[in-house]
Amino acid sequence: MTEALDPRALVDALLILVLTAFVGYEVVSKVPTMLHTPLMSGANAVHGVIVVGAIVVTATADTPLQLGLGLLGVILGTVNVVGGFVVTDRMLEMFRRRPGEPGDKP
Repeated sequence: MTEALDPRALVDALLILVLTAFVGYEVVSKVPTMLHTPLMSGANAVHGVIVVGAIVVTATADTPLQLGLGLLGVILGTVNVVGGFVVTDRMLEMFRRRPGEPGDKP
């Protein structure tokens, strides 16, 4: 890792990070509570794309540090995707009607 870090690229990356955090907060805070589950499912699907990106970056790693960080990214991203879908499934289970409940058709 003898490459020098370009300060302009670092500032641009930090600016993008701050803007995405602000936009994400504003979008999620305006969503009604009953739509949080579909929003969470969509976010999990988007995070699947991030896992694919982490795999691609890890495949081009040159040093053991890059490889380790890439693998950590893949593992954490996968845990986030799987955990998100499990939580979404549990939330949707709360809305399913059980046999014998009032309003259930015979």
